[in-house]
Amino acid sequence: MKYYRIHTSDIAYITKQPRGIFTTVGKLADNGILTDEEVKEYWKNREYFEKVLPVPPYYENNNPDGAITWFKNSDKADDIWKQMVFYRKMCQKYGVKLYISECDEIPGELIYEDDFQIAVKNQAENNKIATKELFYS
Repeated sequence: MKYYRIHTSDIAYITKQPRGIFTTVGKLADNGILTDEEVKEYWKNREYFEKVLPVPPYYENNNPDGAITWFKNSDKADDIWKQMVFYRKMCQKYGVKLYISECDEIPGELIYEDDFQIAVKNQAENNKIATKELFYS
């Protein structure tokens, strides 16, 4: 199976890996960059995605292992990505460059899996991960 993640070039403090799109847009909201209307839309979207996309349980403890999530290259995960229009729009509007990283094998020590995604810690340095800029459409 193939795996992919959408992220920025900004390195996250906890994971020491590029910050994912959910966290990136959350930071835009937290830092007062989004308009009041966009913040309302952010919370509406966040609530929706937390219902339809399982939140890995390690987040309850502030992600002590520094794990990162990767989407599975599957119809279910691809559908979630297609629904993330608001997140892509906010990144585009505020000049956030997005990247897609892809790999053909689990890119580290697997600590969580559901129908949509996997979570890994201790990402292996010898994995063949292809990363390229993701252009807005």
